[in-house]
Amino acid sequence: MTVHFHSTVSPDSCPALVLNADFRPLSYYPLSLWSWQDAIKAVVLDRVNIVSQYEKVVRSPNFEMRLPSVVSLKTYVKPSRQPAFTRFNVFLRDRFTCQYCAAHEDLTFDHVIPRSKGGLTTWENVVAACSPCNLRKSDRLPADVRMWPARMPFQPTVNDLHQNGRLFPPNYLHDSWVDYLYWDSVLEP
Repeated sequence: MTVHFHSTVSPDSCPALVLNADFRPLSYYPLSLWSWQDAIKAVVLDRVNIVSQYEKVVRSPNFEMRLPSVVSLKTYVKPSRQPAFTRFNVFLRDRFTCQYCAAHEDLTFDHVIPRSKGGLTTWENVVAACSPCNLRKSDRLPADVRMWPARMPFQPTVNDLHQNGRLFPPNYLHDSWVDYLYWDSVLEP
């Protein structure tokens, strides 16, 4: 089936928020969004329910449909219990804040116990650090340079990362999404 978008608005401006079968977003940061094409494909394949729609319509010779703005999966996807150790997830755990000076720009990650001194690249030994602090600390121990992380590093849960992700909403939130993004209180920064 070929679907053509008839509108003066770009289809890219009509993403669909994807909810799990329990009506919670699959992820907050990045927010679980599908392109309008992927959302329509999932509807046609009967993999999702349409929860809310845009006013915009797509048409083909024998098909017409309002673009979904919120969809929910028909089958529950069990979230991973342990998040992957990635640079991005370390930054998210640390709320995109240098753990030494609270800067938000030019972030890298720092081994609290340097690798040269036996430190491992693990959740419990890596923190977000701005480049100037990382260079200043270098390969020394925190006590040697009097630089201690504001929060000691820890292995976050998926829920920890989801809660922190709520602190960084995307630039664009469609009105139909809001009820599904903030059903309980948001953590204070």
